[in-house]
Amino acid sequence: CNKLIVKLDKKLVDQLANVTSSASIACHKYIGKGDKLLADKAATDSMRKNLNKLNIDGKVVIGEGELDESPMLYIGEKLGTRIGPEIDIAVDPLEGTNFAANNLPGALSVIAISEENNLFNAPETYMDKIAVGKNIPKDAIDLDYSTKKNIENLADVKNKRPEDLRVCILDRPRHKKKIEELNDLRVNLKLITDGDISGALLVCDERHNVDLFLGIGGGPEGVLSASALDAFNCQFQCRFIFKEEKDIFRAKEMGIKELNKKYDLKEIVSGDSIFCATGITSGDLVKGVKINNNKYISETLVTHKSSNFKKVIRQENELIL
Repeated sequence: CNKLIVKLDKKLVDQLANVTSSASIACHKYIGKGDKLLADKAATDSMRKNLNKLNIDGKVVIGEGELDESPMLYIGEKLGTRIGPEIDIAVDPLEGTNFAANNLPGALSVIAISEENNLFNAPETYMDKIAVGKNIPKDAIDLDYSTKKNIENLADVKNKRPEDLRVCILDRPRHKKKIEELNDLRVNLKLITDGDISGALLVCDERHNVDLFLGIGGGPEGVLSASALDAFNCQFQCRFIFKEEKDIFRAKEMGIKELNKKYDLKEIVSGDSIFCATGITSGDLVKGVKINNNKYISETLVTHKSSNFKKVIRQENELIL
């Protein structure tokens, strides 16, 4: 345990918060301009540049593509000065590209790190997910339960009626049946159009009034979410969904042997981890980048598991005219 605390220390927490804050600021001028690729590139370039300044020997295990898809931060890319701890890095420089391009709420710049080999190397495929907050018995919620059983169990544990619960789910055609089932149970819904990292994290804090997150979203986003959920002592389960042979081939290349395996949170993130998510446009978790008195103002949700640090921090950066 001491080894982990020494490696992923408070200094590195601050540095990573600066990395996501700088990435958010870098794409600020593209908010509402209708070009999600340009905004994503600005955030990605900033994140790469600043990660390469850190005294780490980092490797991207969750990125935005393969080597031939540069300029994205690709899986396997080495980052940092190579001096310092060996760490796994998961990145989403611009989570919610459409949100940024169209100036809609909820765009984030996100990073998570762990010691080497402690962060799940997830392929870029779909993942069925379920997340719930802390203090819920482990057997109450399960990916293999029906929607009805999960809701009834959760209502019983929380001493609520199903109609008093609120579930966050992506508003997608693939969730039509689940949404109908939730409506039949008279559950309150929070439908989101994108951004299932922030959607999953809404179960972390009661002030968000979300009891359960479920549904199918991106695998890489699931790993990033798991890092923060772990720090909040939440529960998370997932299972990959492979629709094409190339996805199965890629998964096997990455060492995934049981294609239908259900993963628990501790199998996704083991040991210590740091998570940072800076707002680009204001959303449920954090406020977006603002300019005030020739300064950029940003908010970042930061978690560091081993030090039990969980906080939204406000940063100010000088506006370069």
